[in-house]
Amino acid sequence: MAGEFWFNTETHEVEEGRRSDWTSVMGPYPSREAAEKALQTAKSRNEKWDEEDEARR
Repeated sequence: MAGEFWFNTETHEVEEGRRSDWTSVMGPYPSREAAEKALQTAKSRNEKWDEEDEARR
């Protein structure tokens, strides 16, 4: 879809509109900038969830 951006985990490039296989992309993101930060965003979310899990123990 136009206006959606995807981060390709194999090439580390942003795609406008999903062109690659689902197994190779993260998204969609509303902007190119958000897609460029996909790995950073995922890492931050995972760290937050890990902290929340640890706090429940």
